[in-house]
Amino acid sequence: MSACDVAVVGYGPTGMVLAALLGAQGHRVTVLERYTGLYNLPRAACFDDEIMRTFQKLGLAEAIGRGAVVQRDYEWVNAAGETLVEIAYADPAPCGWAQLYMMFQPHVEDVLDRHDKALPNVEVRQGVTVTELRQDEDGVVLRGTDAAGAPVDLRARYVVGADGGNGLTRRVVSPETEDYGFQENWLVCDFRMSRAVPGLPSFRQVCDPAQPTSIVTIGPDHHRFSFMLNPGETAEEATRPERVWARVSRYITPEDAAMIRVVNYVFRSRIAARWRLGRVLLAGDAAHEMPPFLAQGMCSGIRDAHNLAFKLDMVLRGQAGDAILDTYRPEREPHVRFITERAIELGRVQTMRDPDAARARDERLLAARRARQAPEKLQFPALRGGLIANHGGLFPQGRLRHGERTALFDDLVGPGWCLVTLDPALPAALLPEARGAWDAIGGRVAVLSPEGGLEDADGTYRDWFAANGGTAAVVRPDWYVYGTAGTAAGLAALLEALGRALRPADALVAS
Repeated sequence: MSACDVAVVGYGPTGMVLAALLGAQGHRVTVLERYTGLYNLPRAACFDDEIMRTFQKLGLAEAIGRGAVVQRDYEWVNAAGETLVEIAYADPAPCGWAQLYMMFQPHVEDVLDRHDKALPNVEVRQGVTVTELRQDEDGVVLRGTDAAGAPVDLRARYVVGADGGNGLTRRVVSPETEDYGFQENWLVCDFRMSRAVPGLPSFRQVCDPAQPTSIVTIGPDHHRFSFMLNPGETAEEATRPERVWARVSRYITPEDAAMIRVVNYVFRSRIAARWRLGRVLLAGDAAHEMPPFLAQGMCSGIRDAHNLAFKLDMVLRGQAGDAILDTYRPEREPHVRFITERAIELGRVQTMRDPDAARARDERLLAARRARQAPEKLQFPALRGGLIANHGGLFPQGRLRHGERTALFDDLVGPGWCLVTLDPALPAALLPEARGAWDAIGGRVAVLSPEGGLEDADGTYRDWFAANGGTAAVVRPDWYVYGTAGTAAGLAALLEALGRALRPADALVAS
């Protein structure tokens, strides 16, 4: 029976990124995927600056960027074409990249697939259907069959299920789910563009009670139109090519584009009741499903992967106890709930079928626009609980200057735990015990001052510390801030608290 450190079930973006992150940290990873090849059709439409920062960490930002386009704005219009809401996206955003990218998912998966399969310690086994998970105190045995029907047996220290909302791992870990009860029946139509079409919307929601519609650019050469199915309309009727072309005829014709995919899709809103069962954990759609109105489904799965990757890394290296994995759900679930609930709110606004309710909505939003009231800015909540001391926000990525080189923070400082400070005296004031414990988890120190050799090129960190207090931040490997401090004593206390949080349970008993 073959063995590995982590088995990943499912090879979509969540599983691909998790395998890449763990593989980069030197762990033996085996990915088991029931399909024999990549899905090769677009599903998600976009990703944000935090996800591009994750691709940057893997050295893939440039390659993935070739299959994506920066999106500058997002508009909602009514049936008459009047703009109800217009949102502008920042470039750069806090993570150092554009705030939103419209992508062609097969390109992104091709890049990740080539990367994963080139890692010597990552094995990708496609065409394997997992049928059984059996765990003991030391690991998990996975059983299944390959594409030829031959048995497959694998033993892993941990398993992460990224096999979707209907996959085996969710059924094993969490048969019960919390269903928000919001589900909508939509027709998703993807096209490969043959030529540029002047005036074709790039990111628009059409709030027409007669036909709610979404129009989205998906990468440099593709476009998506999504239509809410009408009452009584069957999937068989809706997916007929002539019916699809009639629906999109206002925008494109067969001379402009080729239809590559038409599918009836039901948007669901469900969260698993449990995300961990012993050595088996859930990530991505296996843990949560959300409607697409905030375009955060894939992003949320990749955030799951990043959170799990650094914690599994620490457990496998003996730098932290297994209990650190219990901080995964308390950190990620509130974040996911916020996004899901906001997406449901937006979905209900867009999909109003009652003309009177839609008219009242239009009047309210148009009045706010005439009054120049900016739309409410979407700001994800900070992490609370879990492996967080006193902050939980996302640490920004600005540009640093090192000698004659100017580059993004992560490219100059590197991955892992990082103590970032504006005060050169603070790290020097740490007692040897605190510094030794920090070094033991691979912690880096970035002193942003001329004396420290790294200069804050654009004032990003000067402004961040002014807004957040203190002069030092302890930043996790996934860029969320464990805590901030303003004095040597405060920093020492922060690092001591981190040491206690990471210490294995047996070490706590022994002490």
